[in-house]
Amino acid sequence: MALNKGDKAPAFKLPNTEKKEVSLEDFKGKNLVLLFFPLAFTSVCTTELCSMRDNIAEYAKVNAEVVAISVDSPFTLDKFKKTENLPFQLLSDFNKEVSSAYGSLYENFVLGLKGVSKRSAFVIDQEGKIQYAEVLESAGDLPNFEAIQQTLASLT
Repeated sequence: MALNKGDKAPAFKLPNTEKKEVSLEDFKGKNLVLLFFPLAFTSVCTTELCSMRDNIAEYAKVNAEVVAISVDSPFTLDKFKKTENLPFQLLSDFNKEVSSAYGSLYENFVLGLKGVSKRSAFVIDQEGKIQYAEVLESAGDLPNFEAIQQTLASLT
């Protein structure tokens, strides 16, 4: 099921790299950029998340938090976060429930891997409504960072 602008964002509770539970509720009153990415340590995912890292001040200016989710374990994500010096939370959707709720799950990925998060970007406003939704079929594509920024700017 595809999520669209104006839809209520599906609630979630997932472990972060410190093994603490993080929920959508934790971001009430802030704008949230929610990214789903296929796998830690892969080239396009590293490019995407490092781009977010390098532009984190732009997101802070518009009262936005950034959170990235993949089906990797919290342990893998912890290593990835430290290696790439990522200043935002990485959440483990190991059981694939949140990726599925956001319509962001490949049935079949490369190398016969099943149940990997699709590269996706959502902007969720302070009331928990989706203001931007982009689910990419090709894992080689990057989200439209400019459109994400424009959406966030329109919310301030």
